[in-house]
Amino acid sequence: MGADFNHATTLEGVSPAFVETLYGQYIADPTSVDQSWQNYFAAIEAGVNDAAKGPSWARSDWPLRPDDELTTALDASDMVIDKAPGKKTGSAISEEEVRAATRDSIKALMLIRTYRVRGHLLASLDPLGLNEAEPHPELEPASYGFGPEDMDRPIFTDNVLGLKVSTVREILQILKRTYCGNFAVEFMHINDGEEKAWIQRRIEGRDKDIHFSDKGKLAILSKLIEAEQFEKFLGRKYTGTKRFGLDGGEAAVPALEGIMKTGGQMGLQEIVLGMPHRGRLNVLANVLQKPYRAIFNEFHGGSAKPDDVQGSGDVKYHLGTSADREFDGNKIHLSLTANPSHLEAVDPVVLGKVRAKQVLRGDDDRKTVMSLLLHGDAAFAGQGIVAECFAFSGVHGYNSGGTIHFIVNNQIGFTTSPQFSRSSPYPSDVAKMVQAPIFHVNGDDPEAVVYATKVATEFRQTFGRDVVIDMICYRRFGHNESDEPAFTQPIMYQAIKHQQSVVKIYADRLKAEGYLTDEMFAQMEAEFSSMLEDEFIAGKEFSVKTADWFEGKWAGFGRPADEVDARRAKTGVAETTLRTIGEALTYTPEHFNRHRTLNRILSAKDIMFESNQGFDWATAEAMAFGSLMMEEYNIRLSGQDCGRGTFSQRHSVFVDQKTEDRYIPLQHLGADTGTFEVLDSPLSEYGVLGFDYGYSSADPGTLVLWEAQFGDFANGAQIMIDQFICSAEAKWLRASGLVMLLPHGYEGQGPEHSSARLERYLQLSAEDNWQVVNCTTPANYFHVLRRQMHRDFRKPLVIMTPKSLLRHKRCVSAFEDFGPGTQFHRTLWDDADAKHHIDPDFKLGADSSIKRVVMCSGKVYFDLLAERNARGLKDTYILRVEQLYPYPHDAVKGDLERFKNLERVVWCQEEPKNMGSWSYIDPWIEETLIELDGKALRPRYAGRSASAATATGLASKHAMEQASLVDSALS
Repeated sequence: MGADFNHATTLEGVSPAFVETLYGQYIADPTSVDQSWQNYFAAIEAGVNDAAKGPSWARSDWPLRPDDELTTALDASDMVIDKAPGKKTGSAISEEEVRAATRDSIKALMLIRTYRVRGHLLASLDPLGLNEAEPHPELEPASYGFGPEDMDRPIFTDNVLGLKVSTVREILQILKRTYCGNFAVEFMHINDGEEKAWIQRRIEGRDKDIHFSDKGKLAILSKLIEAEQFEKFLGRKYTGTKRFGLDGGEAAVPALEGIMKTGGQMGLQEIVLGMPHRGRLNVLANVLQKPYRAIFNEFHGGSAKPDDVQGSGDVKYHLGTSADREFDGNKIHLSLTANPSHLEAVDPVVLGKVRAKQVLRGDDDRKTVMSLLLHGDAAFAGQGIVAECFAFSGVHGYNSGGTIHFIVNNQIGFTTSPQFSRSSPYPSDVAKMVQAPIFHVNGDDPEAVVYATKVATEFRQTFGRDVVIDMICYRRFGHNESDEPAFTQPIMYQAIKHQQSVVKIYADRLKAEGYLTDEMFAQMEAEFSSMLEDEFIAGKEFSVKTADWFEGKWAGFGRPADEVDARRAKTGVAETTLRTIGEALTYTPEHFNRHRTLNRILSAKDIMFESNQGFDWATAEAMAFGSLMMEEYNIRLSGQDCGRGTFSQRHSVFVDQKTEDRYIPLQHLGADTGTFEVLDSPLSEYGVLGFDYGYSSADPGTLVLWEAQFGDFANGAQIMIDQFICSAEAKWLRASGLVMLLPHGYEGQGPEHSSARLERYLQLSAEDNWQVVNCTTPANYFHVLRRQMHRDFRKPLVIMTPKSLLRHKRCVSAFEDFGPGTQFHRTLWDDADAKHHIDPDFKLGADSSIKRVVMCSGKVYFDLLAERNARGLKDTYILRVEQLYPYPHDAVKGDLERFKNLERVVWCQEEPKNMGSWSYIDPWIEETLIELDGKALRPRYAGRSASAATATGLASKHAMEQASLVDSALS
C-alpha cells in the first residue's frame, strides 16, 4: 500500500456496517462494488498478505469473524493476492485468513479514524475537574467487535500511527495519548487532505510524546514564575486596583514565547498582536518586555507623559507597545496594538496592519509578518466580528496568510457560565467555518500548552492558514480583582480556592523528574521578586522622554501646525500628467469586449478631455488617484461593490462581456508609479472598516479609502468609528490617514438610503481629531483627496459623497480647476462669483446690496441656486461650507465681512433639525458673526423639522419637504 495510502478520505461519514456490507459483496463478487472500493479492499488484502510473511505475525491468533470500517481508496491494480482456498505457506496465507485479517484491519483503521474525529471528547482539558469527560460509545473497542480476548492480536495497520503491524492495545495507547490527554485536536473537518495528513504525521506515533529538554523545561518554569509573581506583586502593591490579571492562565506567557521562538526558526520576522484587557499587563511586561518601572509608574498615577506628548491617555490595560526580541539568533519585532474595552474590536485592525506590513516588505508569501490574536472564551464565541475576520482569511486583498488565535478559556464570561452564553461545545467552534485546525489544551500542563503553540505555528507557516489554540484554564479572581465571583459561580470558585497554581504544579513535576530542587525553585522566585522591588522604586521617578508614534514608516510626519497656511497643500497637477491619465482611463486592449453602456461612458470622458469642460465626479476621482500614483503614492480603495460603484459611476474595473476578464485602467499608467488596488469587499462594514483603518495606521504612504455602499451602512461599524478612527490619536497617540466615503443626500429614497448620519461625525469632532467635508464640485473632491497625501501629517478624512450629483449637469468642473496653482477650498463662493457660471444669465447685486447670506453644505446648494436664480433674488448670496470640521473660521469670516449691510444669515440643510450640521455649526456661525459686527446676529435655521427617522419614504412628501426648506431659506 505504501506511504501514499491515505486512510482519511474515501470513507468520510460512512458507517462501519456499510463498509462491512460492501466487503461482503466484494467477497462474493468483486465487480458488484464500485471500482474504487474494489481497489480499496484489494489493497487491504494485499497488505495483510504481505504483513503475514513477517516473523512477528502470530497466525494462530487470527480471527475468523467480520466487523467494521476504514477510510480511503487507492489503485491496487499492481497488488495481486493468491486466493487459492486453504493455501497457507511462508509466502501466502489462506483466503479465509486473509478475509478475517482484512476485517480486523478495516475495523482497527475505523477505530483510529473515530479517535481522530472524536478523541477530544475524552481529553482531560479542565484543570478544575468540573467538566469531566464522559465515555463515548464510538471510542470503545467493543463497538468495533474487539473484546478483551482480541486486545493483543496482531493487526495490519499499514503504517497508520507509524505502525505496519500493531495490536488493539497498542493502538489504543497511542490514540489516547495523542488525542485524549491534556492535549487534543480537532482537524477532521478540514477538507484539504495534505493539511490533515500533515497534522497526523506531526502528532501521531510511538515517538510523538510531548518532550522538552531540561533547559526548555526550566525556561518554561522561569516564564511561569515571572507571570505569577508579577500578578502577585501588583496585587500586594495596588490592592483593589483593577489590573485584569492573568492569574489562572499563566501558561499563556511561555506559550506566546513558544510561538515567537518557533516562528523565528521558520522565517517569521514580525508579529502584530491584538488582545483583550485580561492578562495584558502581564504580556506587556513579560513578553514584550515593557519596563516594569514604566508599568508601575502608570499605577502610581503617571508622570509618564511629558508636556510635548499630548492626548487624553487611556487606562493602562488598553495600551500597546512594541519591542524587538531575539530567539536562537532570530530577531522578531513585536507590536501590541492598543485597543478599547470593546472585546474583539481590535481583531480586524491587527489584520489590516499585518497586510500593510506584508505589502511594504514585499512579503507575497506572507511568511515574515504574522497576526497573533488573543481572545477570551466568551468573546470569541459571542462577538460577530470574530466571524467577519475569519471570512477575510481567504479573500483577495484581505488575506494575511493565516492568524494564530490563542483563546484564554477561563470557562466564564464576567458572571455568565458557558452553558448560558453559547450553543456550541467549545468557544472555538466558529473557527470551523474556515476549516481551521483547533488545538485544545489543559492550561495546567504548560508543556502541553507550549507544544500546542509550536505545532500551531508550524501549521501556519507551512500552509498560510488560520489556526486556533484553546487553552482551558480558569480565572482565579473575579472579572476584576475587587469583584466577587462566588455570587454567580459558587461551585467553580470553591474549586478554584483549593486549586494549586500552575507554577506549583509544574515545579512539583520538575522536582519529581529530577530537573529541579527546592532550593533552585526558591532562588528563582526570590531573584525575580527582588528585581520587581527594585523596579517598583525606580517607577516612582520614571518618565517617558519621547513619544514613539512618528517612528519607522511614520518618520518625517508629525502633528499639524495651528496656522491655516501651514495646513494647505499644493494639489494642482500639470496638464501633461492629467492628459496621460485621461488617455489611460479611456483605453482598452484590442479585442476587449466592453459593455455597450461603458462605451458611451468612455466616449463622454473623451469629450471632457477634448473640450476641457464637464468633468464629472468619477473622472475627477480617477484623476486624483492616477496623479497620486504618478507621484509614487499607492491607492487602496475598499468597500462593497466599489469597483463598479454602487451607483454605476466609477467603473474602475472593466469586465470583458464574453470572457469576464478584468482590465483596470489605472493599473496601466506606465512604469515607476504607485499601485492601485480596488477591492469589492466582503459584505461587512465593522470588519472591513477596521481592516482598512489598521492598514492606514501601518502605511502612511498609501491613500486608503473605505467606501460605504450607502452612507448609513456605516452604522454597523460605529464601534470602529468611535473607538479607533476618531479617538486613537488622543487616546494612544496613533495617527491614521484613512478616508471614509459615505454616500449622502436626500433624493426621496427613504430612511435607509438618504443620510450618512453627518451629525454623528460632527458630534465626535474635537481636538483636531479628523476632517469632515461635504464637497459640491468634482474639482474640490479631487483636491481634498490629493491634500490627504501632500501634507506632513495624517488625519482621518470623512467625506459625504454624492449620489444624484454624480450625474448632475451642473455638478461639473473645468479642466483648469485641476491644474497648477489650484487647491482645495474650505468654503466655496456663489456661482455668480465663479469664473465659469452655471447660470450666466443671473447677475448678483453688488456686495453692498447683499442682505441675506444662505450658508449650506452639499447637494442642497444646487436646489437653492436654481430657486434663487428663478426668483431673481439679487440680494441673496449662497455660501458653501465645504469643510465642516475643522470649522473654517477665518474663511467664513473673510467671506461674510464683504457684506457690510448684511441683515440675515441662514443655515440651510436637507436633514432634519436634530440631524445634519445644524446643532454643530450654529454656535460656530454665531461666534463668527459676533466677531464681525459685535451684534447678536444669530443664524437662522431652514430645513426639515426634527424627526425620529432620517427621511420620509414617500416621494411626494419628500418633494414637498424639499420645496419647503428651500423656500424657508430664501423667503
